[in-house]
Amino acid sequence: MQNRQSVPSKPKTKSEPEILTGSDILIRALLEEGADTVFGYPGGSVIGLYDTLVRHPKLRHVLVRHEQGATHAADGYARATGKPGVVFVTSGPGATNTVTGIANAYMDSIPIIVFTGQVASTMIGNDAFQEADIIGITRPITKHSYLVKKAEHLPRVVQEAFLLASTGRPGPVLVDLPKDVLASKAPYIRKEGVAIRGYNPTYEGHTQQIAKAAKLIMEAKRPLVYAGGGVTLADGSDDLRALAMQGRIPVTTTLLGLGVFPEDHPLSLGMLGMHGTYAANMAITECDVVIAVGARFDDRVTGRLDAFSRESKKIHIDIDPACIAKNVPVDVPIVGHIKNVLPILVSMVKKTDTAEWLGRIEELKKGHPLKYTTKPDLIAPQHVVETFADLTKHEALVVTDVGQNQMWAAQFYKFKNPRSFLSSGGLGTMGFGLPAAIGAAFGRPEATVVCFTGDGGFQMNVQELATAVKNRLPLKIAILNNGYLGMVRQWQELFFEKRYSQTYIQEGNPDFVRLAEAYGAVGIRVVRPEDVAPAVRQALEVKDRPVVMDFIVDPEQKVMPMVPAGASIMNMME
Repeated sequence: MQNRQSVPSKPKTKSEPEILTGSDILIRALLEEGADTVFGYPGGSVIGLYDTLVRHPKLRHVLVRHEQGATHAADGYARATGKPGVVFVTSGPGATNTVTGIANAYMDSIPIIVFTGQVASTMIGNDAFQEADIIGITRPITKHSYLVKKAEHLPRVVQEAFLLASTGRPGPVLVDLPKDVLASKAPYIRKEGVAIRGYNPTYEGHTQQIAKAAKLIMEAKRPLVYAGGGVTLADGSDDLRALAMQGRIPVTTTLLGLGVFPEDHPLSLGMLGMHGTYAANMAITECDVVIAVGARFDDRVTGRLDAFSRESKKIHIDIDPACIAKNVPVDVPIVGHIKNVLPILVSMVKKTDTAEWLGRIEELKKGHPLKYTTKPDLIAPQHVVETFADLTKHEALVVTDVGQNQMWAAQFYKFKNPRSFLSSGGLGTMGFGLPAAIGAAFGRPEATVVCFTGDGGFQMNVQELATAVKNRLPLKIAILNNGYLGMVRQWQELFFEKRYSQTYIQEGNPDFVRLAEAYGAVGIRVVRPEDVAPAVRQALEVKDRPVVMDFIVDPEQKVMPMVPAGASIMNMME
């Protein structure tokens, strides 16, 4: 038999695209967009994708213990870094477990991209094993969603997803990936630049509107800056500070705006709203011009709408035109990106005569400071927050859960830097704190990450302690343990004649120190006020694993001041 000489294959030219599987295309496209970390959990429809991950060590995958934890971790990563967070999950229950995290990101305008596995294209609609219409389920809580039908579409879809998630008003994008699309092969073709028909966010503010705003500010006797989370998202804190300093204008912030203006500055009023400072709420009531920057006049800020800042003219700067005048009528609307609008506004605003107004502000601050009661044998939770603030010099990256712990952290830490306070604002998601702290720690490994949580919220995603231990994250987790669902209990005490229905949870709570040790973390219990500072110092020394600190706090402590639901923000309970 005659031997045949093999014919060498024709070498590929540079113009010929590489043929890859859908999974390889997806990961390469993510790396092209600058993604470095993915939070995820594998399953049947994404086995091939996870097999492909082995060949791509540049994309770090963080194995969480629940898909909700993945979305909150990606959310925390995005808040801490400004970069979109990325999630991989499987189909069916894997996808539906992300819904709360997606809704949380949507409410707070956080850029995350959730890649969900899906059954094979031919099986969609047949009630196949682990099939769920995740696009239909999440349509109201995503900025956009994709069902990928061909592997060659993946580079464009990934580019568009990153563009949509991170531009204009940021938000979550969902990409559904049928199993056969991930397994099929296609050429990898990526075009430089991407445009989406009909998607053109307004970045440049209208010059005449900015000039109107400047004139209004300079004519004002009692101007006030009201800054929201949009300033954080736009990295606009330097420009906001410049405006306040140029016009000698006091500043109040929303919960998600904390840190955009240093709270140790004389012009700072702290947070306003339901649990804001007395000075901030009275200032926005008495002012004659409100400069709302990256805020949306939500109900927790305004209280009763017909009584909110009735005597003021209102300037509203926001990139989302749908937010402007949605809740409160405004006099000067400015649609545009804060980084573009504020420098122009600063250049137009000259120093204003606010001396008398600043005197009134100082009077309000001195007359009604934040305060709390102490008992010799019980730890005040506010004292725990203040101790962390002092020992970290107000420089930690603080993540909170939701409830009383959240409000005490917001009131008493005194933030100085942007992106230093991460919390669930619009949705108020218990269980957010721990996984979001994990995401923040991956995004900013140099930071000291402190998570304030409650004994209720901590248990909602406690399984993510395994993720923190596995990755040797030195989180400082401070449980303000009062044995109750504290914020609900507070309302029951004040408005429901002390009928504490289903809020006492101490019976059945675990031993949090032993629980921490079972996971491989450090556990510390603190029961006496004099032991708070030594315990915090001990925790700050641990660099190779998380520390769970169980502070047994006074169960009767309430978050004050407080505006009752439906009341005017002038009617504060102190």
